[in-house]
Amino acid sequence: MTRYGISTPTVSLHEHNETRVSEQLLERLAAGTSIAMVSDAGTPLINDPGLPLVRAARQFGVPIVPVPGPCAFIAALSASGLPIDRFAYEGFPPRSSSARRKRFEALRDDPRTLAFYESSHRVRETVADMRGVFEPERILVIARELTKLHETIVSLPLGGADEVFADPNMLKGEFVLLLEGAKAAGTPEDLTAEQERILRALLEECSVKTASALAARITGAPREAFYRKALQLSADREGPP
Repeated sequence: MTRYGISTPTVSLHEHNETRVSEQLLERLAAGTSIAMVSDAGTPLINDPGLPLVRAARQFGVPIVPVPGPCAFIAALSASGLPIDRFAYEGFPPRSSSARRKRFEALRDDPRTLAFYESSHRVRETVADMRGVFEPERILVIARELTKLHETIVSLPLGGADEVFADPNMLKGEFVLLLEGAKAAGTPEDLTAEQERILRALLEECSVKTASALAARITGAPREAFYRKALQLSADREGPP
């Protein structure tokens, strides 16, 4: 605001003063004052305070005029390649591993694309908990530092997602995690019989990662489809623990 010469008085609204300040602001609204709720990043109310004030203003007949702004998980969805006709925004997962797994288990059969926020301090552990609950062939999109200098968007099967964090830079910044929704029972495989034959032959000599990449290069089909199938074939071959 200083940069652009805006000197309008401001009031801080956060989780520790939200109730008290909302009441004060409502009195000013009732007196005819116009108030703008501005988030320091992203869209107001998306993992930010403000809901009590908006609710109270609506109850008192104060008109609410939204101004569209940036939203990290919407930006990530638009670039992810995952279905966005139906999606579920789940915010930040719980901090503890046991609570995260419980949340993920409740979402395991949800067919919608799932969107989460996560901090750099817990993103690796959160992805590990996802791998412990969801099918390894589901596509995970890891998006960090969106719209900033070091923006990175990586898409790969969940089973191989930990390899992303071999790069220490991928443990820095603000993250959006998008997970492919559950597939309906009986969903057909993506590969043709010939493509699967090629993949099986390559798996006799190569790792899952290498076989998937070579099969994609030979046939022109998406690497992700081969990777999902390769993980399934490897799991079937190893059998139950």
